[in-house]
Amino acid sequence: MSAPKNSVLPFKISVLVFLQNPCGQELLIFRRKPPNRDFWSPIGGKLDMSHGESPCQCAIREIGEEVGLEVDAADLHLFSIVSEKAYEGRVHWLMFLYKCRKTLRNLPAEMDEGHFAFFNRAEIDNLEIPETDRRVLWPLYDRHGDAFVALRADCDPRGDLTITFEEIFQPGPPP
Repeated sequence: MSAPKNSVLPFKISVLVFLQNPCGQELLIFRRKPPNRDFWSPIGGKLDMSHGESPCQCAIREIGEEVGLEVDAADLHLFSIVSEKAYEGRVHWLMFLYKCRKTLRNLPAEMDEGHFAFFNRAEIDNLEIPETDRRVLWPLYDRHGDAFVALRADCDPRGDLTITFEEIFQPGPPP
């Protein structure tokens, strides 16, 4: 779907949290609401900017609300910032991607947002997930989940996806 000519698309800021169980399976939610309705996705949500919420505070809040796990900033690793232009021709996103260092032992209860399941990483490639998650987010997680990367994703409504890496940091041994 493309945006009307000369229209200004809204800009939204969100977090996604990659969370595992003790066996290393990834927690995903099958979303009942947009964005990504009828797709599997990591948990997350939009920043409450009216209260000056930071991305880290949003991640902590979303983890508590969606899965009932209590975490603090030390439990989170920001591994990517993604600027997504014209997602589905409807919106621009600035996304902060976190890897949670704490594991979740039990599957969360179903909620109005959707239902949850744990998947091995290989299984995720065969699920109904958004195309940009398949082509951008999961490869970022695989390659940079313990590092940091910033990038731009131009989601052309005609179907072309252009990725530009702004910064890649791979931690090494201390000097």
